[in-house]
Amino acid sequence: MSETTVSEVMAELAALEDPALREANERRGDDHGVNLTRLRAVAKRLKAQPDLARELWRTGDTAARLLSILVTRPRALERDELDAMLRGARSPKVQDWLVSYVVKKSRHAEELRVAWLGDPDDAVAGAGWALTADRVVKSPEGLDLAALLDEIEARMAGAPERLQWAMNECLAQIGIEHPSQRARAVGIGERLGVLRDYPTPPTAPLPTPPRGSPRSCGAGRRPRARPVTCLDRPVA
Repeated sequence: MSETTVSEVMAELAALEDPALREANERRGDDHGVNLTRLRAVAKRLKAQPDLARELWRTGDTAARLLSILVTRPRALERDELDAMLRGARSPKVQDWLVSYVVKKSRHAEELRVAWLGDPDDAVAGAGWALTADRVVKSPEGLDLAALLDEIEARMAGAPERLQWAMNECLAQIGIEHPSQRARAVGIGERLGVLRDYPTPPTAPLPTPPRGSPRSCGAGRRPRARPVTCLDRPVA
């Protein structure tokens, strides 16, 4: 048993619950009411505890699962375990954090990327595209960028929103990181214009970057708080 018990942590999370924040989060599909800065402070105090992380995940509670992600050790999780976790995580934020904080650091990241790309579940396929966007930036050797652009061009406009966002991010990263593919990426983004009318506050990054900038491939980051790393790390 972990030094800190699940019941103690769940009581602490319950004390942090804010009904107004829960109401706002539920409109985005995330059923929790815990301020994420406070959640991170709890994680910082607990430090890495893989056994506790597994127990927190098993509760099924969204706030507990977010905390679980922050206190696990990515290399302690097996491929099938990660696959089951993603498929069982129906909260968008839990899915995003799991991919960004855990799967990207896992030794199984590439195997899961390939397996998830063609999955019939939109959230799972979106995770595959998120991993692909990460690889486009960090280790593109061996990727067929032209084939990725072919698939984005054929599928992105009609894709469900979460899958569309992930494909759009991959399109952006191909255009930004690979000058030889930039003209085509710009053309695809401008022709599809999938985020052209997305409502954004004045201070948010534009979903479609201004033409002429390095990001002018017609795609951009989802308008949300800047993550810890260049892609989808946990967000406040």
